[in-house]
Amino acid sequence: MRMIVTVLSLVIWLQAGAVQGAEETVDHPGTSGAEMRYKGAPIPLQDVQMRITPGAPDLTEAEFESSSRIFFERCAGCHGVLRKGATGKALTPDITQQRGIEYLKALIAYGTPAGMPNWGSSGDLTDAEIETMAKFLQHEPPQPPEWGMREMLDSWKLVVPVKDRPKEKQHEYDTDNMFSVTLRDAGQVAIIDGASKEIVSIVDTGYAVHISRPSYSGRYVYTIGRDAKVVLIDLFMDPPAIVAEIKIGMEARSVETSKYPGYEDQLAIAGAYWPPQYVLMKGDTLEPMKIVSTRGMTVDTQEYHPEPRVAAIVASHQHPEFIVNIKETGKVLLVNYSNINAITETTLEAARYLHDGGWDSTHRYFLTAANKSNKIAVIDSKDRKVEALIDVTEIPHPGRGANFTDPEYGPVWATSALGNANISLIGTDPVQHKKHAWKVVRTLKGMGGGSLFVKTHPKSSNLWVDAPLNPDPKISQAVAVFDVNNLDGGYEVLPIAEWADVGEGPKRVVQPEYNMAGDEVWFSVWNGKEQISALVIVDDKTRKLKHVIKDSRLVTPTGKFNIYNTRKDIY
Repeated sequence: MRMIVTVLSLVIWLQAGAVQGAEETVDHPGTSGAEMRYKGAPIPLQDVQMRITPGAPDLTEAEFESSSRIFFERCAGCHGVLRKGATGKALTPDITQQRGIEYLKALIAYGTPAGMPNWGSSGDLTDAEIETMAKFLQHEPPQPPEWGMREMLDSWKLVVPVKDRPKEKQHEYDTDNMFSVTLRDAGQVAIIDGASKEIVSIVDTGYAVHISRPSYSGRYVYTIGRDAKVVLIDLFMDPPAIVAEIKIGMEARSVETSKYPGYEDQLAIAGAYWPPQYVLMKGDTLEPMKIVSTRGMTVDTQEYHPEPRVAAIVASHQHPEFIVNIKETGKVLLVNYSNINAITETTLEAARYLHDGGWDSTHRYFLTAANKSNKIAVIDSKDRKVEALIDVTEIPHPGRGANFTDPEYGPVWATSALGNANISLIGTDPVQHKKHAWKVVRTLKGMGGGSLFVKTHPKSSNLWVDAPLNPDPKISQAVAVFDVNNLDGGYEVLPIAEWADVGEGPKRVVQPEYNMAGDEVWFSVWNGKEQISALVIVDDKTRKLKHVIKDSRLVTPTGKFNIYNTRKDIY
């Protein structure tokens, strides 16, 4: 029996909440309440079908609509749109019906010890909502519609044609030392001058921008929101403003621009969570050119997966290629764009649940986390092969990672973790330090689990490690800093949130980011939407407070991307 329920233009907005839990559990390994909210995305639903599943409790149309909203708002980022599981466990009817309604209600209400968040006892969901969710999860999951070329063209807006854009910079700011700062819950980015610390422009973007990526030339910034809206910002305009936009799906995380010599700024690529696909576009207009599905077989069990989401995308420095991580199938695609009318893919088999990653210091090797597999995959972009699969501790989350020279082991790349306090250092020099290459050569102990980003700079001797998803406010509101020349000496803790002096709130300190000169480190103090947030700037040499940016327009700041460092892949 089928019942058709139409939900017209339902847009679900994720609300930031309190931190809940940080360590691994059986039901929901290593996923804290803050991480659930951090990963969650708004998904517009249209003409969604509800399937009444044999053996499941009765569910009304109104209950279906409300539960769909809650699931896509709070759960899909980890469990998947189709509930097949990813970071979170699968929630398909064969599992949920066996567990039963009382078990599901307890799990939703109270969570698990520091894994599945306690949606009920935290006050996020009412008892009635929890009971309805427990029933909803026992039915077949609704599937959002596809999103193809017609929908993309309908959403595409060329706000300022190329011929009408300025021929040269219209202001006195150094665009290379600008920062693109995600204002997560406002659906905006702030363009901030790194020298004066002035907010140059506030730009409306997609909701909860995941990343900003500058074009190779540094003139443009591409942002992508979790609602799959791609925005192109022209930094030469006064003030910087949108010149094009497009929606490439319903949920997304990644965007990148071509960097190989001869193709600079010519192409952009964006990857979607739903539908599972990537899209190639013209670099200066975002006009869509090619859509490629990522559905296929997993690398381990060779089973078909209907929802293999596109995670990280980076531009190769060795070939005219994009390197595309496919999360659920564990495949890395080398997408050659030298002939846009004959796109070729080379498929490399890595490990399942690929996430984020970054380059080694030579820009030859791409190191990327297969987070639920607890591995780092090393991709040789020159020889176009998987160089190594390296075991690390629970749920690596590198961001782009950090490159520096270990005094004993030579060049290394570092990643922190969500599931524990470890920072894993991996040797990256197969020539001068061959015996240490592609091995975890050193494991540092940080403040605690729940780290999202590590950061250093070629001109710095500091390694910065955040822990915004740790349940202890003393940890989530601070940052650890190591001396890379004395790693055995432990770390210093800096009270970043205290320095911000923003009053009440969770005040999570997230994502260290250097300025162009490499002598300042910027931190986001990520508070609730109705609370005061800030950016805290620290002198890298002295580790002392240098400046605090407070402005009512800085709503829930999270990711920050320095234009020069990001376009040059300096981390």
